[in-house]
Amino acid sequence: MLASAPAVLFAQEKYVLNGKVGSITAPAKIFMTHRDGATTVTDSASVTNGAFTFTGEVKDITRASLVVDYKGGGIQSIDRRSADALTVYLVNGTTNITSADSLSKSKLAGTKVNEDYQRYNVFMKPYNDAEAALEKEYEAAPADKRKSKDFGDYIDKKDSVNQILSEDLNKKFIAANPDSYISLQALRGIGGPYPDVTVLEPVFNNLSPAIKATTAGIAYKKYIDILKTVTIGQMAPEFAQADTNGKMVSLSSFKGKYVLLDFWASWCGPCRAENPNVVKAYNNFKGKNFTILGVSLDRPGKKEAWLKAIHDDHLTWNHVSDLKFWDSETAKLYGIQAIPQNLLIDPTGKIIGKNLFGDDLEKKLAEIFGKI
Repeated sequence: MLASAPAVLFAQEKYVLNGKVGSITAPAKIFMTHRDGATTVTDSASVTNGAFTFTGEVKDITRASLVVDYKGGGIQSIDRRSADALTVYLVNGTTNITSADSLSKSKLAGTKVNEDYQRYNVFMKPYNDAEAALEKEYEAAPADKRKSKDFGDYIDKKDSVNQILSEDLNKKFIAANPDSYISLQALRGIGGPYPDVTVLEPVFNNLSPAIKATTAGIAYKKYIDILKTVTIGQMAPEFAQADTNGKMVSLSSFKGKYVLLDFWASWCGPCRAENPNVVKAYNNFKGKNFTILGVSLDRPGKKEAWLKAIHDDHLTWNHVSDLKFWDSETAKLYGIQAIPQNLLIDPTGKIIGKNLFGDDLEKKLAEIFGKI
């Protein structure tokens, strides 16, 4: 599981959401959240006998989350793990949301994007069921079993099988729906957070000209073009960012060394869980012409959290950040849409490895420098 960039699909959209969900009434409220760049936008609507309405305008078709606050305690009081929630798209026109009981079981009608999204969810049910079963199995395991390497490898293997299923289903959905806006979302399910551009690009190219010409389609083409620049064998794009003391540090200043370019953030749980592996590899090979440059996607105004995480996790290498969250200039330059991610760069500046996690980083370094 990784921390992922928000899926906002970039011309002005005037939306109406009309809901009728059972007989929910005050003090209950419906909260809606969506992303606008790096900002989370929150709205709420009262509920009377199950009826509620949201209206507004967004810059482009945007994915949003609705959740029921049954007790009226505010959005912060909602347990997201068991919340009654629903994903919808904010798009021109009126979307009708109806259910006899819970919001999560609602049917969507009235706008093609949301109707297509509903069809997509049905299509992806085999994968979603498999992932839910795997999560249930993991949660049911005792704490000591979860910590064991054998169990971790077992979970990873089953998850890999699920990801193959996801990729297959997404490819089939896109092939059958080349003129659907939701097929742009389905592209995110091909290769997951670390897509292979040689697989991704042909699927994108088979979308209809109308979908590729949308703002989101144009943006996705740009993303594919960026991915091409950071494949293994390419020269790592140059950049410079401020370090923890405000001094500008460039990637090229490490030329002549093997460098692990490590994208992470203090708020990213999977990153923090991976850090001990990175520390171990660094300590074993730091004397052999190897170093690390950490690039943090920490939020604006959160420098102290960034510094604390560096200290707490014993990350004793160079660190830079522009503190722009997912708008990080370096992250965008490298097409980073999920963290943790890393790239191993050789002394000439060429990318020779990507996303080396767990023991894989040490194994790769041992290939280069010999075993410790």
